[in-house]
Amino acid sequence: MPLPRYGVAAGTFQSFTRDPSHDFGQWYHGHLTLATPDGPCASALDVDAPTDVGVAYRLVDDLTVEHIAAVRALPDGFNPLASTPASGALDYARSPMLQDTAWLAAAAAVFRRVRLAVTRPAPGSPAFGPDLADRLAARLPDRAARAFPWVSSNGDNALDVLLPHVRAASRIYVFGQGFDHGLGVHDVHLNQGDPVGSRWYPDNGIWQDGAVVCEHSDGRVVVWQIKFDTQVLTTDDAGHPR
Repeated sequence: MPLPRYGVAAGTFQSFTRDPSHDFGQWYHGHLTLATPDGPCASALDVDAPTDVGVAYRLVDDLTVEHIAAVRALPDGFNPLASTPASGALDYARSPMLQDTAWLAAAAAVFRRVRLAVTRPAPGSPAFGPDLADRLAARLPDRAARAFPWVSSNGDNALDVLLPHVRAASRIYVFGQGFDHGLGVHDVHLNQGDPVGSRWYPDNGIWQDGAVVCEHSDGRVVVWQIKFDTQVLTTDDAGHPR
């Protein structure tokens, strides 16, 4: 079933740490803690995984507070969210504010369909990480198109990109699933598109994706996204690969 405790934690920056050691190609996390009226709210950020999985990150940095009006109105602390666009929930494949320019997205989709038809990757293989379309998007001058490429994460590079924003943010929003016990958020990543047969397939769903959203005092908003390379971004209405 989709995530039963999906929501967003809102608060201000309290601390940021990393796992004490990093064995590259293994599970590795950043740990962001927010200050809230209910006490410290922890979050675990998956930024590296075994080499048969792989992780990618993306930064969307041309947004303003108008794009997050629904969650800005919520109080600090953890707030459950309905898995609908009206609630302020995030969906990597459907949230308008997270989409690339239409022509670029269409061209990338065609490229990826052709690539997958030719290579025929096995279900669950790390075949959906950054590709040629992402590399080309990264070379576009001065955002000639609204393009925010996915970048392969080695763990630290994803956290290095995030850290200046959380430290400078006037308010931070961490989307994901609330802890069973205690105040905190995990599943701060794409929560759909996992392949049939994987342990995460039953958790697939739309409008339940995780991310870290940083609101700056000048009204700018930055969204930091994470996905596993085994997950696809073309999903049906149940969040399953199509």
